[in-house]
Amino acid sequence: MNKTFPLATKFFLELPSPSLQDNTADLDRVVRQLKALTGWETFRIPFDRIPGWVRQIRTARYRVTASVALTPPCARLLDLEPGDTTEKCYGLAVDLGTTRIACQIWDLKSRAPVFETDFENPQTRFGPDILTRIQMAEKPEGLQTLQEAVIRELNRIIREFAASRSLAAENMLALVLAGNTTMIHLFLGLDPYALRREPYIPVVNTLEPLSARELGLTLHPRGPVYIFPNVGSYLGGDILAGIQFSRLNRQESLSLLVDVGTNAEVVLGNSQWLLGCAGAAGPALEGGVAAMGMTAGPGAIEQVRIDPRTREIRFRQIGGGRPAGICGSGLIDLVAEMFLAGLIDIRGKFNGKVKTDRWVEIDGQPAYLLVPADETQNGRPIVFTQIDLDILLRSKAAMYTILTTLVQSVGHGLDEVEQFFIAGAFGNHIDPEKAITIGLLPDLPRERFVPLGNASLQGAAELLLDYRKQEEVRRIAGTITYLEMNVNQDFMNRFSAARFLPHTDLSLFPSVPRPL
Repeated sequence: MNKTFPLATKFFLELPSPSLQDNTADLDRVVRQLKALTGWETFRIPFDRIPGWVRQIRTARYRVTASVALTPPCARLLDLEPGDTTEKCYGLAVDLGTTRIACQIWDLKSRAPVFETDFENPQTRFGPDILTRIQMAEKPEGLQTLQEAVIRELNRIIREFAASRSLAAENMLALVLAGNTTMIHLFLGLDPYALRREPYIPVVNTLEPLSARELGLTLHPRGPVYIFPNVGSYLGGDILAGIQFSRLNRQESLSLLVDVGTNAEVVLGNSQWLLGCAGAAGPALEGGVAAMGMTAGPGAIEQVRIDPRTREIRFRQIGGGRPAGICGSGLIDLVAEMFLAGLIDIRGKFNGKVKTDRWVEIDGQPAYLLVPADETQNGRPIVFTQIDLDILLRSKAAMYTILTTLVQSVGHGLDEVEQFFIAGAFGNHIDPEKAITIGLLPDLPRERFVPLGNASLQGAAELLLDYRKQEEVRRIAGTITYLEMNVNQDFMNRFSAARFLPHTDLSLFPSVPRPL
């Protein structure tokens, strides 16, 4: 079984007609040829489809297309169609995020992406975060409502894509999905009650592929739905997909993967071992906590520059046009630039002694005016308050402390990390130089930082295109050791020191220039 095939695919079969010299049964002919093509020894055939399929084989004069799912321990025959329909063979890869859902549709024959979309998770109507959705799931019919919201949106995408290509939805043969542990529970309709209560135990971490029919998805009813396994309550399948995509599990040198979403999920290791943890550093770094914060999308300020002498400010927003808010990378840039310009001191406090016409007052508290009201999309000023700064500094301190604690727990130092993978929209937009300036990331040679983009989605797509990745994911899941940060005393001891800019121990950040 060393041939490369997608998780589900089609084979055009020209079967030899029966004769007195060859009295092999009709479906046995199909299986015999599939074995020769794929190298698989065992094929499961749904009993209720046998009569119809045999009629099709004979009507088509033994020229048929077999749709097959390659899900160990045995392959499954999904469908038989008359003639050659191998050109109509598609699959869906999904990153199920708490805030947004990203999807790619792939042509499984050409192995090319043919459609991509990204949209707000419809569950946000019932709660913006994981905690509120778990509470919603505890209400009568709440869990079903949350599950159906996502299923309905995925079905809409499948239906609209099929209509645009004049296809039957059954030509969508497989779906691969990665997400955090809570999102997976809600997608599957599993009770997430215990995820937020000690000892934080999931209902299940690993499932064999389900069928689309079991979940109410409108792709091929027998098509496999592969869910990336979780490691624990706070380390989900999205990070496993990221490990696979980054090849962290194949590195000989010490490597780190950081995926900033609802939480900051971090994995350290190499080809011999993997150690993972998660912490609540994500929302502020995504721009979701600051009053004018927003996710990285059109209108979000993603880059800020302040002249350290004149304090004149320049910024760039995603998509051009007028700004609507500021995303995580923009916040990091803003704090770094304000610090270097002397507008923020090492304690993380606004320095009103430095003159600038951008100092304003909000509810009696000092704030920094980034964009006046008449220059924004919505007519509201974009301001940065001391409260926003305090929240971001706690998040950056949590991130740096997570990294330090994780690396030192195995007797290493951050300077020994040879590759530092950064996943997610955060990784796409972040400037490592600015992140190092505020003490969010360690002061490493810049070439060691590797942005991955949406590693969860790309990992899902890789598995969709190569069934053998299922075994690799199983090995990754079985290799990871989870470190609980909530009860780690070293973490708490280091956290306070990391709240300063860039840190109380400036020797840890030798390349960061001192403010004017």
